[in-house]
Amino acid sequence: MFVIALVPIVLGVLVGWGGFLGLREKLPRDRGAGVRTAATMRSEDAFRLGNKVAGVPTLAGGVIAVLAGIAALVMPTTFGLLLASFVGVVGLVALVAAGGVLGNRAAATVPEPEPERPAGCSGCACGTCGVFKKADTATA
Repeated sequence: MFVIALVPIVLGVLVGWGGFLGLREKLPRDRGAGVRTAATMRSEDAFRLGNKVAGVPTLAGGVIAVLAGIAALVMPTTFGLLLASFVGVVGLVALVAAGGVLGNRAAATVPEPEPERPAGCSGCACGTCGVFKKADTATA
């Protein structure tokens, strides 16, 4: 039964660390952690902002899970251990989900990044610079 109390503790530390990195804007975009929605993945700025906003509830969820796991360890009955562990994991999931929603909403406010133009193109789309002609012949 001791192992059951470790589940919210381990999950809380891992998720809390991700929330901490997101809050400090140190979460790497190329890994699988953090808020990974279409809004957050469209630019580096959107990813950073979304995960910064989601960092506070995610970190809080991690702390709650760790505290619930510690409480489960000191429970005198098996039912108390199971209940504290369950409440910790449910609290963690609820706060992480709320953080994801808030992070996605924040990332959606970041303007769409300008598309990169090929070298030598002024972006006028007039077709005289040859960039668009080369692209058209390459696809044909």
